[in-house]
Amino acid sequence: MTRISFQIAEDPPARLDKALARDVPEAAGLSRSRLGALLSQGAVRIDGVVVQDARARIMAGAQVEIEVPQAEESHIGGQAIALDIVHEDADLIVVNKPAGMVVHPAPGSPDGTLVNALIHHCGADLSGVGGMKRPGIVHRIDKETSGLLVVAKSDAAHQGLAAQFADHSVARRYLAVCFGVPDAADPRLRGVKGTSFEPGNILKVQTFLGRHRTDRQKQAVSFREGRHAVTRARILESLGRPAAAALIECWLETGRTHQIRVHLAHCGHGLIGDPVYGGRQKLSAKSVGEDGVAAARAFPRQALHAATLGFVHPVTGAEMSFEADLPGDMRDLVEALHTRI
Repeated sequence: MTRISFQIAEDPPARLDKALARDVPEAAGLSRSRLGALLSQGAVRIDGVVVQDARARIMAGAQVEIEVPQAEESHIGGQAIALDIVHEDADLIVVNKPAGMVVHPAPGSPDGTLVNALIHHCGADLSGVGGMKRPGIVHRIDKETSGLLVVAKSDAAHQGLAAQFADHSVARRYLAVCFGVPDAADPRLRGVKGTSFEPGNILKVQTFLGRHRTDRQKQAVSFREGRHAVTRARILESLGRPAAAALIECWLETGRTHQIRVHLAHCGHGLIGDPVYGGRQKLSAKSVGEDGVAAARAFPRQALHAATLGFVHPVTGAEMSFEADLPGDMRDLVEALHTRI
């Protein structure tokens, strides 16, 4: 049990829960939702009296004591699964997730996930997120997407990282291999609604994204409803002769489910290997050779990799930046598409 004591500052908000959220010491790492749960559990005393009403009024100078119980063990079991750890400290861990690994247990994927692996790896180092000894997932990448993820090990880190993802201040860049070449010189792209080009031949896609009307597992582009989404992409390398595919760099102004995959498919440049949004696009042996055609056809996942990740450390305030090289399967794909006739 940890006891946190502090005083309410001048001009407190009208509601107790809001006053606590404003004045609780930052080092306590208690989110507003966690404070609300502690209130309802009778863990908050105001001037020595237990108060559970979140709407109660409180005066400046009131003495607050919060008893924070030790974090409970998670119902999710730890599993000894190898992890590619890029960085780890007392508050967070950055991992390079392999393609094929689900981030969090869910129906159809009850174990073998990144969370299972982290619970085993971190053990007693997990100080508790939301009162539970579990890693704090603040963002996800698809099962078949590889690359960098940051995960919180403490409430303070979870709260700080979640705020950065919410205000879109986290720097994320992806590498992808797509059908065709998204070039400003292509007149077809000029006619695709929601697309434009910025200086430097940077493709910008700006639409709304929401659930597909008939397939609820998919996302779809809309121009009337949904969540605002902006993706940018630039060509790193054209592949084939004549060019039939491209290695591109993508970055997000927003972070929506399947955003890069949906936006590139909308432009006619779906990702190689994407079984959901890749459509029926194919490559010609005249441009990439038989080996290139075979490599693209056999590629078992969407060719997408979360290559860079940058954020402010939520506890120390240090600028953090990480890179993960293109994984072997995508390197082999790019090499195969270099085939010259």
